[in-house]
Amino acid sequence: MVQAILDEFDGVVRPEDVTILIATGTHRVNTDDEVRDMLGEEITSPCRVVNHVARDEDSLDDLGMIRGFAGNDVPVKLNSEWTGADLRITTGFVEPHFFAGFSGGPKMVAPGLAGIDTVLTLHDAARIGHPEATWGTTEGNPVHEDVRAIARLALPDFSVDVVLNSDQQVTGVYAGELFAMHAAACERARLDSMQPVDQPFDLVITSNSGYPLDQNLYQAVKGMSAAARVVKPGGLIVCASECRDGIPDHGSYASILSSRPDPASLLEMIETPGYSEPDQWQVQIQAKIQMRARVLVKADKLSDAQLRASHFESIDDIQAAINAMGGDASICVLPEGPQTIPYIS
Repeated sequence: MVQAILDEFDGVVRPEDVTILIATGTHRVNTDDEVRDMLGEEITSPCRVVNHVARDEDSLDDLGMIRGFAGNDVPVKLNSEWTGADLRITTGFVEPHFFAGFSGGPKMVAPGLAGIDTVLTLHDAARIGHPEATWGTTEGNPVHEDVRAIARLALPDFSVDVVLNSDQQVTGVYAGELFAMHAAACERARLDSMQPVDQPFDLVITSNSGYPLDQNLYQAVKGMSAAARVVKPGGLIVCASECRDGIPDHGSYASILSSRPDPASLLEMIETPGYSEPDQWQVQIQAKIQMRARVLVKADKLSDAQLRASHFESIDDIQAAINAMGGDASICVLPEGPQTIPYIS
């Protein structure tokens, strides 16, 4: 996608005048090797590549406030490389998202290029706990509505999004004005990735769709969230996720998980007025899933102790879990995890 855009610049904009921003949100910066793997030497050599750092106040531009969900103000700070650019272009991948509705589009601006205070407000307990903050919903979704409002303050001049199949092949390209482009891409992703089922299941087996999406336990919550939509109350979810990047070690996800003895007390803590920590949203969603169903995790790169500390049960043999359910159990399999979203029709 980036090379296609650079090709359009040929003879008009010099590669050395192009800055490529990696919209990390609150996640860690990409290593030099990861940047080269993503973009290739032919792009990284002539172009300037910058990782967004949400906690670096010196790199942010203060755009004031927007009136957000339920009348709550959202402080808006965005990467100054973005706000100060002569020409702004977003590139993204659109798939259903477990609380923003869909990825891509305006999410590349916020939380992708937003400061930590902006992200914390967008991901507060009230927004994440709202019934419309879920897979495939944009209208009436307080997270997505506020994300769109922020994007309007530093609007891209042009946007490109793609949808992919399970082999990571591009099946659709959408380009043009941000919101019209994204709406069209979302409709395609909804048709490709969301599937109605008649009733909930005793057992749902899920994944996080393989590397790089399954690189840590934090990300694996997305696959669990997809499974939770169609598991019976008190049912069983089994999630397979390699987790080569650990829990991970960076961010607050692990420390929040270890701060309370069980999912119920974690949820109580996060929903207490005034509580605000980075990554609390992932713990909030995980805890809600675990209040609904038992969750087993197969993660080759995590120890049993690490999974217990994260309030999960470890499993080595998924077939054994299937056998333990008995022959009459209803089973749903989501081999692509968060890219295959079932819902009760």
